[in-house]
Amino acid sequence: MSASAAKVSKKELNSNYDGADETSEKEQQEAIEHIDEVQNEIDRLNEQASEEILKVEQKYNKLRQPFFQKRSELIAKIPNFWVTTFVNHPQVSALLGEEDEEALHYLTRVEVTEFEDIKSGYRIDFYFDENPYFENKVLSKEFHLNESGDPSSKSTEIKWKSGKDLTKRSSQTQNKAGKKRQHEEPESFFTWFTDHSDAGADELGEVIKDDIWPNPLQYYLDRKMVQFTHLSRTCLVPDMDDEEAEGEDDDDEEGLEDIDEEGDEDDGEEDEDDGDDGEDDEGEDD
Repeated sequence: MSASAAKVSKKELNSNYDGADETSEKEQQEAIEHIDEVQNEIDRLNEQASEEILKVEQKYNKLRQPFFQKRSELIAKIPNFWVTTFVNHPQVSALLGEEDEEALHYLTRVEVTEFEDIKSGYRIDFYFDENPYFENKVLSKEFHLNESGDPSSKSTEIKWKSGKDLTKRSSQTQNKAGKKRQHEEPESFFTWFTDHSDAGADELGEVIKDDIWPNPLQYYLDRKMVQFTHLSRTCLVPDMDDEEAEGEDDDDEEGLEDIDEEGDEDDGEEDEDDGDDGEDDEGEDD
């Protein structure tokens, strides 16, 4: 093959290769544009689904209200229901000091209300009997989302009785005790009502709304089930324990009898030995 023919062949190959690249890039670009169109359709459906899901949630939220009301009426018949529920909940109990628990013994009702459009926020109401700590009958905390989606919160100002402000007492206790005690006594549960620093990451509010409020009975029953199980075992096991105890006593008595019998046998053997020794001594004397 001549040098000129070789050059022509090489040019043809390069031009074919470049043409393949151009075709491939064009196809990729078209595919990307189509993917973008399909993705827009998916996003549109997601938005539509969110709107429909919101309508369903609003519908069923209204349907649940009479049942929540009925449940609250029944809970009111059970002393210390809510304080027991909070103490049994692993996340909430970590926030409770001893005096917080004492104050929560006066808590008679908890209600969570999602605002009508649901997306804009919710409110938690705590109802208290007359108590030695504060004047309020109801303590509330609300969480809001404004039109731009920024979270905020506000709450009832607690009207503490003289010398009963648990939030200040907790702070003073920690300051006096120093660093060694800080990890032992948590901040007062009631500081939650005054903390609005990060409404978008309010874990306690979310726990109460999404975990405790839907089914508080499961946490109330945690301790009750343990007590019930303990009582059941106490009722069922005593006969077995008595039998075992009687068996042990019998064994002890048998063991003592065996020892006595062995002791008698040993005494007999010793007596025989003494007799033999006596005979030998007599023989020697003769």
